[in-house]
Amino acid sequence: MSLFNTLPTDEQLALTVENLSKRGFVVTVVGTKVQALEKVKELLPKDTDVHTGSSTTLDQIGAIEWIKNNPHIKYWSPLIWSENDPEKRKEVRRNAVSASYVLGSVNAISMDGQLVAVDGSGSRVGSYLFTAENLIIVSGINKIVPTLDDAFKRVREFVFPKEDERATQIYGRGSSMNKWIIFEGEITPNRVKIVLVKEELGF
Repeated sequence: MSLFNTLPTDEQLALTVENLSKRGFVVTVVGTKVQALEKVKELLPKDTDVHTGSSTTLDQIGAIEWIKNNPHIKYWSPLIWSENDPEKRKEVRRNAVSASYVLGSVNAISMDGQLVAVDGSGSRVGSYLFTAENLIIVSGINKIVPTLDDAFKRVREFVFPKEDERATQIYGRGSSMNKWIIFEGEITPNRVKIVLVKEELGF
């Protein structure tokens, strides 16, 4: 198992949760993928609109499929890809990033409570910092690393090669690390909720 994909000890996990909470994030720890999906269902109100970026983690817990098939949720992703006009599609994508609820993941979490996420275009992480009214982050605890420097190394040395391979297989072209966010804290109460799963998820 990679240095950047090991599960933390109970003490390290508790420290991470404490530090995330001090930074204004609302944190829940669950044991399994099944429990993570149930928590997502609990956090999403009926009759709302939801945007998700590409996320292996959300796929693995079944959240994308559940959202897509929920008749009470307006799901932005199908609306984006059903628009054939490139300019109109951009406009739909811009509207999507200000959805009532945005679900996603991150690429690394430092034990002092900082989140790191990287994207090629910015469409996945563009809503994280401000535009999403509510943000739900789901992450396996395998993404927890000791320091922010380790978070950067995790992205460059472990995450990017896997994402580049995935993008090549799906889109026919590789990925890129164009846009990074470092999420150090949240000042709006209850805006950002983090669901940490005690399993290896995503990359």
